Amino acid sequence: MEFYQLSKSQVFEELHTSENGLDEDEITLRLEKYGNNKLREEESIKVLKLLISQFNSIVVYILMGAFLISLFLGEKLDAIVIGSIIVLNTFLGFFQEYKAEKSIRTLKKFSMPKSFVVRNGKASEINTDLLVPGDLVLLESGSFVPADCYLIEAYELKTDESLLTGESTPVQKKVCTVSSAKDIGGRENIVFSGSTIVNGRGKGIVVATGMDTQVGKIAEMIQEEEEQTPLQKKLDKLGTSLGIAVVIIAFIILGTGIFRGEDIITMVLVSMSIAVAAIPEGLPAVVTISLAFGVQMMLKKNVLVRRLSSVETLGSTTVIAADKTGTLTQNKMTVVEVYVNEKEINSKDILLKDAPKFFETIYLSNDVGEHRIEKLTDPADIALSNFVSNNKIDAKKADEDPFTSEKKYSAVLCDIKGKKFWNYKLAVEVAMKMCRCIQIGDMIRAINEKDKARIIEANDKMASKALRVLAFAYSLDETKKELVFIGLTGMIDPPRPDVKKSIEDCRSAGIKVIMVTGDHKITAQAIARQIGLGDKVITGDELESMNEDTLKDRVRFTDIFARVNPSHKVRILDALKANGEIVAMTGDGINDAPALKKADIGVAVGTATDVAKESSDMVLLDNDFSSIAKAVEEGRGIYDNIKKFVNYLLSSNMGEVMILFFAILLAFKVDNMVIIPLTAVQILWINLVTDGLPALALGVDNAAKDVMNRKPRDPKEKIVDKNMWFSIFMVGITITIACLILFKLNLPDVMKAQTMVFTSLVVFELGRVYMIRSQYQLEMFSNKWLIGAVLSSFILQLIVIYTPLRSYFDVVPLNLIDWVLILVALAIFITVGLLGFTLIKRVTHEFD
Repeated sequence: MEFYQLSKSQVFEELHTSENGLDEDEITLRLEKYGNNKLREEESIKVLKLLISQFNSIVVYILMGAFLISLFLGEKLDAIVIGSIIVLNTFLGFFQEYKAEKSIRTLKKFSMPKSFVVRNGKASEINTDLLVPGDLVLLESGSFVPADCYLIEAYELKTDESLLTGESTPVQKKVCTVSSAKDIGGRENIVFSGSTIVNGRGKGIVVATGMDTQVGKIAEMIQEEEEQTPLQKKLDKLGTSLGIAVVIIAFIILGTGIFRGEDIITMVLVSMSIAVAAIPEGLPAVVTISLAFGVQMMLKKNVLVRRLSSVETLGSTTVIAADKTGTLTQNKMTVVEVYVNEKEINSKDILLKDAPKFFETIYLSNDVGEHRIEKLTDPADIALSNFVSNNKIDAKKADEDPFTSEKKYSAVLCDIKGKKFWNYKLAVEVAMKMCRCIQIGDMIRAINEKDKARIIEANDKMASKALRVLAFAYSLDETKKELVFIGLTGMIDPPRPDVKKSIEDCRSAGIKVIMVTGDHKITAQAIARQIGLGDKVITGDELESMNEDTLKDRVRFTDIFARVNPSHKVRILDALKANGEIVAMTGDGINDAPALKKADIGVAVGTATDVAKESSDMVLLDNDFSSIAKAVEEGRGIYDNIKKFVNYLLSSNMGEVMILFFAILLAFKVDNMVIIPLTAVQILWINLVTDGLPALALGVDNAAKDVMNRKPRDPKEKIVDKNMWFSIFMVGITITIACLILFKLNLPDVMKAQTMVFTSLVVFELGRVYMIRSQYQLEMFSNKWLIGAVLSSFILQLIVIYTPLRSYFDVVPLNLIDWVLILVALAIFITVGLLGFTLIKRVTHEFD
């Protein structure tokens, strides 16, 4: 027989477990027997696949072409060097991507789901992969079912089993025994791994884990492929376009030379050199490394990036819609005031004997049930548990009506010596609608309008002090018809200490912060004033009465949305996006998932449900709003770095192409042979070694000091915009003029002239690094990696020209006068470059 056909006692017996769960020794034995609770997946990075992928690019195709042409023309030395550089490029790319892949896989471990279990009679939170058959799992709305479980408790429990059945309608689950054989859809007492709890709560015994679960049997069908980010796609497209353009230019040069009667072999080598010069070989690797490094830096700031594309979007964010509780506040609640027996009392001044029914109702609505997730995680429930900690009542839980954000109450049906009645925890306005009676002292009577006015007045007083207010009531029987109001509690949840500064930082960065909360508007306004937000508020009821056009207009001037539910969040989001805003929105509940998915950046808090986290782009591990501001700053810095190294690589390569192009047009000749300033081998050395190391270091550069004083970036902005193209061409022309003058001055000594151009290009491009960084007001020596990269590149160049290696590169040693000329040219180059940047800045008032 299958587990679903057994009774509760039979399942306990079969799995050798109990209501107290398993002990540690048994758990260790079962982990060894059954293994970890996870689906079989690709644990290791496919090394061979990653290595082969390094050859699948237009850059390598062009280099391979140059290698074959060199062999065909008998240029063995060139072929050996080009072949060596292809191997070097392949292994560098492989090593960098391997490290990036390892970094991303490490990040995934941080998003390992958690489960609440009962072990040794105590409820605790563990990693889901440590579950074993026989464990007792606590299930709540919004969580993923971590393993196949047999239900022993179920309160309004519904699951989404569409992953298994394809049916999107939630399935009602209950405690029962299914006598006959059923398919998955008919097993009402089993919840399946990978399904989602969409309503209610319950408790289950784990009956299958890992590949033994129902979802394990279809695991291979649900594997997902990682997609490139939009930025990576843009840069891939840019690289392909450059490759095509370069091949066309190379053929034009080849045809022009042959038409002019130049030597065919010479022109083939020249064309090959131009093709090699124009391709930014290091671009794909640097982008991958930069993004991977950036998300690691964010993790150190308690932000787990789930989707790399969100790193790009961060720099464009114009609005952050943040939950109040736990994100803007500390999420550490304490009951400080109560309203009972028509009196407002400090919580320290009320005793159990003063209002026994009040304390009983709080206890029964909050603390009945030995193992409840809220008692471990929910700050309000923890605060209420502490408040009534001395009040112990012998009661049994007979049923439960779990909280939802739509109805704004929860209720527990308790059995005390055979008498059953409901105990409620409610929003105050809901209590005013549902309660027909009020208890004052020992007297119960019908509630009237004066009573309601006094209750609302007490609520408003507490709310104006930034207290979160809850009402409590009980029923006279088990029908839920006659509810008796018993009192209010006011809990303080102070703002986070650094949230005010973070909001100011966001404002300086052109980002509007909006508070979104389910709390009373007066409470929300009181907190808003403390943290530096405005107090213009729209409530959920007001929002309900607005059409889309009205909301679109009002949302521009609103600071707070109070008493809202998750469906309101979607409307708020739609209104903001209709105004052209790029929105980051926080959420934590299962019903927040649609808004998190729809937001430009969905941000789940660390205590969010599994469904909310799965729908998000980022997770705040510390729940702190300040972490969002830090993530925006980091995201802007990453995008700046990508622009820096794209600018650097393209401007360097543009200089090389223009030198060769104009050299052909000017037809430099020695002994009636066309002479070019650079060989293919020299160009490859510059691109892969001299350019590559500084480009990688730029990819991990510090963020500019003013990065949070700029307006958000337009998401439609091109990575290489017109200003950058202007800068690239200006730098290319300056480098070309300087190098061709040095080349001409040293002819007819061809090797000396080529050495001067070769070394000048290296020096100019290293100088270009600091020209680009100066545009972001970064200190010269603030990036230790860049200092090391520049020194390494320069030393490698010295090794090439002053050791026997020079014979492989067709260069000669330079003397002191040569170096003086190069440094003078460098000074002129930097001066012209900085003047050009100043001109661009004045004309466009923005960075290139």
